[in-house]
Amino acid sequence: MAAPTKLASDLSASQALSKFVAECASSAAIRDALQWFAREKQWINDRHLQLCRIPAPTFFEQKRAEWMLAQFRALGCIARMDRAGNVIAHPVENREGPYIALTAHLDTVLAPRANEDVAMGADGNLRGPGVSDNGAGLAGLLAIARAIQVSPGLNELFRNLVFIANVGEEGEGNLSGMRYLSRQSNTGSRIETFLILDGPNTDHITSQALASRRFDVTVNGPGGHSWSDYGLANPVHALSRAIAFFTEQRVPGNGSPRSSYNFGIFEGGSSINSIPTQARAKVDIRSESPAKIEEISSLLTNCVERALETENDRATGPKVTAKIKEIGARPGGRLPDDAYILQCVRAVDSHLGIRSHLDCASTDANIPLSIGLPAISIGAGGQGGGAHTPQEWFHPDGRELGLKRVLLTLLMLVRGPNGANTELIRSAG
Repeated sequence: MAAPTKLASDLSASQALSKFVAECASSAAIRDALQWFAREKQWINDRHLQLCRIPAPTFFEQKRAEWMLAQFRALGCIARMDRAGNVIAHPVENREGPYIALTAHLDTVLAPRANEDVAMGADGNLRGPGVSDNGAGLAGLLAIARAIQVSPGLNELFRNLVFIANVGEEGEGNLSGMRYLSRQSNTGSRIETFLILDGPNTDHITSQALASRRFDVTVNGPGGHSWSDYGLANPVHALSRAIAFFTEQRVPGNGSPRSSYNFGIFEGGSSINSIPTQARAKVDIRSESPAKIEEISSLLTNCVERALETENDRATGPKVTAKIKEIGARPGGRLPDDAYILQCVRAVDSHLGIRSHLDCASTDANIPLSIGLPAISIGAGGQGGGAHTPQEWFHPDGRELGLKRVLLTLLMLVRGPNGANTELIRSAG
């Protein structure tokens, strides 16, 4: 009888949440905040365009961070920048917590070189580096902050909310901003739940953290003239052979556990008629299974050793050598299926008619999930594509739906798993 009793209890809790979402959405103050997203869509679009024109490649986010800091302060938030470069903003003064964090990363893989590299087309599309990943998330932060501040009573209701625009999510940033928040920051130590905005769309809920390891493979050799020193061991040849050996292996991209690898950078040499003294490659390895990551990482080492042996056996004179250096590691983690934050977003999705699915991805949520804190990553609404390419695009159609989803989910989180703040929310509405 235990299983049916639990099922009935789960259904009852789900129904109660769904009923409360509908009640909140129909209250005057909250309804006004939800309608604000449609009324002020031009304001949101303008902020989105402005922030994306400020270059923020990983490790160089400061100018965009300063701009976000000024925006939060102009909206009436208590805002500052922490030692890692993250922007921290509170709707009202609150030094105690515990906090619910709404976050979005500042950095982009590619950066605009001039304002015209990011532009709004006649079709309403925003095009340029980082407009979706993560211009959409950052614009969402500002939109939620303003909707709360202009709606009477909501800023006090959200006194335990903290907005965070964090650094170091992409590439070799290695989630540095989120690591600082979760492990060193006084504010971060008071965060109990993370709702992370990463990109557009509303079709997914990232509740499982995809683990990864990144390596820098460097091969060194004597170098020389392409004619007179022909026959010397060549680092580019050795590294190319190592990559060929590695990529010949079968990695289950769509199997179980799903895994992947990517050689994203290859460098070496100084001229066409010189045997190079060095060649370097950087590789990203990911898997849903930590054991599989270790297996693929060991395979990389074996392939490099085999390539060196092959190159040195066929060459004359000094040998090539190699060094494999780990330059990043993202931990995995998984949110329990019955986690309160998942119950909240599912109830909201049901109310708004959003069809979403759980997925596994590498986001800022990796860090809190790896240490047992509730965290999910969702899109901020709208439509987008071409992430990490010069052809990246974002269209604001549907952005209001995504922002309503975020605000209502935050309300459910404020309510708490035991409904402790139910009457507070009702009185504010």
